[in-house]
Amino acid sequence: MKNASPYVFIDNCQNVMEYYQSIFGGDITNIQNSDDGKCLHAELHLGDSIIHFSDTFGKIQEGDNVRITLECESEEEIRKVYDALIKEGKITAPLQDTFWGAIHANVVDKFGIGWLLNYQK
Repeated sequence: MKNASPYVFIDNCQNVMEYYQSIFGGDITNIQNSDDGKCLHAELHLGDSIIHFSDTFGKIQEGDNVRITLECESEEEIRKVYDALIKEGKITAPLQDTFWGAIHANVVDKFGIGWLLNYQK
C-alpha cells in the first residue's frame, strides 16, 4: 500500500479548503473542476500528508462526508483489497478504468466505512 488519507466531500469545496489552509497552512494543488464549475478533486498538502477534497454531487448524509482513500501499489493489490471489502459490503462505484489513467472503485465495507480505492497505472 502506498498510502491512506482522508477524502472530504463537502459543498463549496474551494471555500472549505481555503478555510482549512488558513488554519493549517499547506498548499492547495491538483484542482480539477467539472464543466459546471464544481470541484471534482483537489488536494491540501500538509507536510507529508494530503487531505483530498471534492464538492458533493448528490445528497450526502452528515457524518458520511469523510471517506478513506487507499492508493494501491499494483493492480493485483487493488483487486485483492476490493474483493475483500465488498464481502458483506456495498459497491458504490465498481472497479473500473478511469479517465485519469487509474483503476478506481468506491465501496462501503460491512462496518459502514467508505473506501476510495485507486491504483494509478
